[in-house]
Amino acid sequence: MFAIIEDSGHQLRVEEGQTLVVDLRKEAELGQTITFDRVLLANGGADSIIGAPAIDGATVEAEVVDDLVKGPKLEVQKFRRRKNSRRHTGHRQKYTGVKITAINVPNLVVKEKSEEAPAAE
Repeated sequence: MFAIIEDSGHQLRVEEGQTLVVDLRKEAELGQTITFDRVLLANGGADSIIGAPAIDGATVEAEVVDDLVKGPKLEVQKFRRRKNSRRHTGHRQKYTGVKITAINVPNLVVKEKSEEAPAAE
């Protein structure tokens, strides 16, 4: 079972138990629950439910596992030759780490996977 959510202009494909990073939530604390209510698509193994643009009443719940995740450091250099003009700046984006705990979609048919899958020989 998976869902596609929208958060801060990004679309993310999420499954239960998955850990991912989202844009920084300053008020988030460890163990706190965050609810994403912009669910664009959901699939439980059978037919998909597609929102227009979002599914009414659908939510994805996540638990904060890391309140501050630092992204890669980006360095920006500007140089104009023969003008003695140089500029060097940097940026490091901050994120919040979350773990998806539940996907709640009304009228979604969840098809269970069979435990006995044929072994490839």
